[in-house]
Amino acid sequence: MNDKPTPPTLDPSAALAAPVPAPDFAAFVGIDWADEKHTVCIQKAGSTAVKQQQVAQTPQALSQWCNSLIAEFPNQKLAIIIEGNRSGLIYHLLAYPAFVIYPINPKSAAKYREAIYPNGSKSDPLDADLLLDYLIHHRDRLRAWVPDTVQTRTLGQMAEDRRTLVDSRTGLLNTLTSRLKLVFPQVLELFDNIGLPMIAAFLGKWPSLSKLQKARPAQLRAFFYAHNSRSEELIQKRLELIAQATPLTEDVATLTTATMMIEALVLQLTKLHQIIAGYDKQLMELTRSHALAPIFESLPGAGKVMVPRLISALGTQPERWSEAYDLLCFSGVAPVEISSGKQYTVAWRWNCPRFFRQTFVEFAGCSLKVCAWARAYYDDQKAKGKEHHKAIRALAFKWIRIIWKCWKDQVPYNELTYLNALKKKNSPLLSKLNKPENTPIISTSA
Repeated sequence: MNDKPTPPTLDPSAALAAPVPAPDFAAFVGIDWADEKHTVCIQKAGSTAVKQQQVAQTPQALSQWCNSLIAEFPNQKLAIIIEGNRSGLIYHLLAYPAFVIYPINPKSAAKYREAIYPNGSKSDPLDADLLLDYLIHHRDRLRAWVPDTVQTRTLGQMAEDRRTLVDSRTGLLNTLTSRLKLVFPQVLELFDNIGLPMIAAFLGKWPSLSKLQKARPAQLRAFFYAHNSRSEELIQKRLELIAQATPLTEDVATLTTATMMIEALVLQLTKLHQIIAGYDKQLMELTRSHALAPIFESLPGAGKVMVPRLISALGTQPERWSEAYDLLCFSGVAPVEISSGKQYTVAWRWNCPRFFRQTFVEFAGCSLKVCAWARAYYDDQKAKGKEHHKAIRALAFKWIRIIWKCWKDQVPYNELTYLNALKKKNSPLLSKLNKPENTPIISTSA
């Protein structure tokens, strides 16, 4: 390629000299996708020549390019490599049965580029050519991407989007808390959980202490009743606190700006509460109709939020996770072993999908409240000196193997079955279940 930068310490033609590709594909395609146009490198099977093209990021241009490629290789398969699996381009390509898509982790592609061009050379044509080279030489390290069912992918994306919205809400609540501490700290005394929709409605009516103290007790009482807060003792305590409250500051500038900010934050929070509630409703309906729902609903601590996340994590394709170890590694819960000479280290696995890992780690945390053996295992890890997050990850490691087995066998989780398995293995974990009232009865049968 004429516009390929040539590093001084490496001959690119020697580094990228392609052997004759395997004959199971008619051609190999590397795509470096971008927002406006994509750079494409194509190499026919049985040839070392590479043809470079550019395709505009428009539905018409993409369809025209795909159809022309299929026409050039009729009734044959074409291997295509592209970074990531969230690009809209991938879903466009999947509409053509002739294409077999091989997504590659962007970090893997970047490391490969560094290995070939250690001087840091980078361009779209170069990246497309390197992707093509990786596909031809290392296709055995890639896995063709077969999308899961529409229902499962919808669940997964909605669950992740919901988490993004919840994180945004958390940021707004943190900002709101700081402003309330500045001019209206009484709200933090009135309510234990500022994240409730009721508090946004409360501040929407009374964003400052001066406005709140002008409200009649009957108005306040009606508000609490309307939001299902009907404890007479609690209402009376709140009314007394409001009546006796004194301003934290009388500075006009601080009161004016902080109150305006509180009103702005409340408007955003009110809308976010509604949107998240809508997501919860949709997720619940989709989960209820999913074939895998009974398996994941049987897991202790997996409520309406975690079940759809676990369903989408495992998916419906039996070949996706042939072993529990595959799932452990992909999730990032399994650590990385680093051995060199006499040195041996167990390290945190950085290269993994963050939300995917969070799903299993957060579920493990949820299980502590309702699962006796999970609590006993966590307490044992803490007793060994592990900090909270390490203990939770260790518990997630155990849970992933259990979840994988249930998913593989298509059977709901049964605590009794697991405890019987521990008993057969004479697991020391059984002796740590020191809360008889929380421990299920272990049968003596096989």
